[in-house]
Amino acid sequence: MPKKRNFKKEYEEYHSKPEQKANRAARGRARYKMEKAGKVKRGDGKDVDHKNRNPKDNRASNLRVQSPKKNRGRNK
Repeated sequence: MPKKRNFKKEYEEYHSKPEQKANRAARGRARYKMEKAGKVKRGDGKDVDHKNRNPKDNRASNLRVQSPKKNRGRNK
Protein backbone atom coordinates (compact mmCIF):
# COMPACT_ATOMS: atom_id res chain seq x y z
CA MET A 1 0.00 0.00 0.00
CA PRO A 2 1.47 3.41 -0.94
CA LYS A 3 2.36 5.80 1.82
CA LYS A 4 -0.11 8.66 2.33
CA ARG A 5 1.11 12.14 1.48
CA ASN A 6 1.35 14.66 4.29
CA PHE A 7 0.12 17.76 2.46
CA LYS A 8 0.55 20.08 5.43
CA LYS A 9 4.21 19.11 5.82
CA GLU A 10 4.75 19.33 2.05
CA TYR A 11 3.34 22.87 2.02
CA GLU A 12 5.40 23.96 5.01
CA GLU A 13 8.65 22.56 3.60
CA TYR A 14 8.26 23.44 -0.08
CA HIS A 15 5.18 25.30 -1.33
CA SER A 16 5.31 28.04 1.30
CA LYS A 17 8.80 29.19 0.28
CA PRO A 18 8.87 32.69 -1.28
CA GLU A 19 10.53 31.41 -4.46
CA GLN A 20 7.83 28.76 -4.96
CA LYS A 21 5.07 31.30 -4.32
CA ALA A 22 6.63 33.57 -6.97
CA ASN A 23 6.80 30.66 -9.44
CA ARG A 24 3.14 29.77 -8.78
CA ALA A 25 2.07 33.40 -9.30
CA ALA A 26 4.07 33.60 -12.54
CA ARG A 27 2.35 30.45 -13.84
CA GLY A 28 -1.00 32.05 -13.08
CA ARG A 29 -0.01 35.19 -14.97
CA ALA A 30 1.02 33.06 -17.96
CA ARG A 31 -2.37 31.32 -17.94
CA TYR A 32 -4.15 34.69 -17.72
CA LYS A 33 -2.08 36.04 -20.62
CA MET A 34 -3.05 33.06 -22.80
CA GLU A 35 -6.72 33.43 -21.82
CA LYS A 36 -6.67 37.07 -22.90
CA ALA A 37 -5.07 36.03 -26.20
CA GLY A 38 -7.94 33.56 -26.73
CA LYS A 39 -5.69 30.49 -26.80
CA VAL A 40 -7.13 28.79 -23.71
CA LYS A 41 -10.36 28.97 -21.75
CA ARG A 42 -11.07 28.35 -18.10
CA GLY A 43 -11.81 24.68 -17.53
CA ASP A 44 -10.63 23.55 -20.99
CA GLY A 45 -8.25 20.95 -19.57
CA LYS A 46 -5.18 22.38 -21.31
CA ASP A 47 -1.85 23.44 -19.80
CA VAL A 48 0.14 26.55 -20.62
CA ASP A 49 3.69 25.33 -21.15
CA HIS A 50 6.86 27.37 -20.75
CA LYS A 51 9.14 26.15 -23.52
CA ASN A 52 12.33 26.90 -21.57
CA ARG A 53 10.84 25.46 -18.32
CA ASN A 54 11.26 28.82 -16.53
CA PRO A 55 7.87 29.78 -15.03
CA LYS A 56 8.95 33.41 -14.65
CA ASP A 57 9.63 33.82 -18.39
CA ASN A 58 6.19 34.80 -19.70
CA ARG A 59 7.20 36.13 -23.12
CA ALA A 60 4.65 35.21 -25.79
CA SER A 61 7.36 33.38 -27.74
CA ASN A 62 8.03 31.15 -24.70
CA LEU A 63 4.42 30.10 -24.07
CA ARG A 64 2.40 27.40 -25.80
CA VAL A 65 -0.74 25.37 -25.13
CA GLN A 66 -0.36 21.63 -24.58
CA SER A 67 -2.32 18.72 -23.23
CA PRO A 68 -1.54 17.97 -19.56
CA LYS A 69 -0.18 14.54 -20.50
CA LYS A 70 2.32 15.99 -22.95
CA ASN A 71 3.33 18.95 -20.77
CA ARG A 72 3.71 17.12 -17.47
CA GLY A 73 5.50 14.20 -19.09
CA ARG A 74 8.35 16.36 -20.34
CA ASN A 75 11.76 15.74 -18.85
CA LYS A 76 13.32 18.67 -17.09
